[in-house]
Amino acid sequence: MEPTARAARTAELLDGVPRQRGPAAQSAPAPAPPARPAPAPSPARRLLRLLPTPTGTPFTFGYAAVLAVTSLVARYAHPSLVQALHQASSTDVAHLLRTPVLVLTASALWVAGGLVSPYTLGFVLVLTALERRVGAARAAGVFLLGHVLATLATEVPVGLAVLAGHLPDSSLHRMDYGISFGVAACVGSLAGLLTPWLRWPLLALTAWILVQDLIAFTDPMTDWGHLISLAIGVATWPGVRRGQRARTA
Repeated sequence: MEPTARAARTAELLDGVPRQRGPAAQSAPAPAPPARPAPAPSPARRLLRLLPTPTGTPFTFGYAAVLAVTSLVARYAHPSLVQALHQASSTDVAHLLRTPVLVLTASALWVAGGLVSPYTLGFVLVLTALERRVGAARAAGVFLLGHVLATLATEVPVGLAVLAGHLPDSSLHRMDYGISFGVAACVGSLAGLLTPWLRWPLLALTAWILVQDLIAFTDPMTDWGHLISLAIGVATWPGVRRGQRARTA
C-alpha cells in the first residue's frame, strides 16, 4: 500500500476512536439545577402580616401593648380615677403652658372609646403597614409629628381667642386626649406609599369621613385637628418614600 493511502486509512480509523478527556474536562463542574421560584405566601401568612409583631414592627407592637393596658385601666378602674387621669393627660391650653412635654406624651397613651374604638383598629392596621414599609423610627416620627403639630394647631387658636375675649376662660381646660391625630397623620403618610388605585380612594374616603364629622359640628376643634393631621401625613411623602427605597434596597 502506498504511503499516502496508508496515512489516509489511518486517519479514517482514528476518527472513529473516542477522544480521551483531558484533565480540564474531567474536573469541569456539573451544570447547576435551575432555581425554583419562591413559594407564594399562604393566605394565613398574608393575614398575619397585617398585625404587628415584636420583631417585624416593634414600635407598633410595643405601643399597642401600652394602649391595651391603658384601655383596660379606663374600662375597669374607678370612674373618678379614670376622670382624674384623663384630665391630667389633657393637652388643653392650661396644661400645654405648664407641662407641654408631659401632657403631649401622656395624652397619646389613651384611646378615646377604649379597645372597641375605630381608632384602635386604625392604629393597628395603619401603623403596622407603615412600619413594615419605612421602619420603626420613621413610623414613630410620622405619628408624633401629626400628634404634636395638630394638637398645637388646634389649641393655640383657643388660647388666643381666650386672650382676645372671644372664648370664656373655661376653654383653657377643654378635655383633649387620644391617638386620633397621630393615626390620621399615618393614614395620610401611608397613602403615599401605595399604588395610585389604592392611594386616592383611601385619601378620598378618609377626607370624606373627616369632613362629615366637621359638618356635624359636634367637636369642631378636634375635627379640624384630624384634617390638619391628615395633611401633615401627606406632607411626609418625600421622606417616607426615601425610607421605603432605603429599606428595600
